[in-house]
Amino acid sequence: MIDSTMKYRSKVGERGRPREFDIDTALDRAILYFREHGYNGVSISDLSKALQLSAGSIYKAFFSKHALFSAALDRYMMLRGQRISEIIGSNSSGREKLRSLLVFYAESSHASEGKYGCLVVLSAVELSCTDESIASKVTAALNGNESRLVRIIQEGQVDGSIVQTIDPEVTAKLMLALVQGMRVLGKIGQEREAMMAVINTAMKILD
Repeated sequence: MIDSTMKYRSKVGERGRPREFDIDTALDRAILYFREHGYNGVSISDLSKALQLSAGSIYKAFFSKHALFSAALDRYMMLRGQRISEIIGSNSSGREKLRSLLVFYAESSHASEGKYGCLVVLSAVELSCTDESIASKVTAALNGNESRLVRIIQEGQVDGSIVQTIDPEVTAKLMLALVQGMRVLGKIGQEREAMMAVINTAMKILD
């Protein structure tokens, strides 16, 4: 994985003067572009415009389009993971944690954010059958999400906020399918009210 704290240099301009650029800024731009346009149909020329860097600078820093995508996927998962940890940590009961997590996904599944879509879902659909390294990252991410949901549901059963009669593993898989499906629906445009109604219905399973 590329060290996100490093500064990468590319030679630009007539005199070849070096210009530093921040790797996180470049990756954040790449994340948005890949989320919107996918992977296979994107060229280095497209990415050069999106990242506001020369093609040579991209190759110097990342070596290939694939390596850039892989680094962007790593950063995307890291940032999402940090946000999810904050959401879970700010709630007390298992039920509250689960609802807040589902609301987070609902908020990510409408308006412009929804239309950008999820980079993990994109990777699963577009690359997981043909790219072993990306498939491994996607599998790890989805398995991690599912395990987190299992722990939250079990915590809710212990603290009494979630009924004992549901199976934590089965319910977690259902919730994972729900939130990933919401991200897919978000690509074609959804209203916030519709996404929140889905969450309200899903929470009734826990009663």
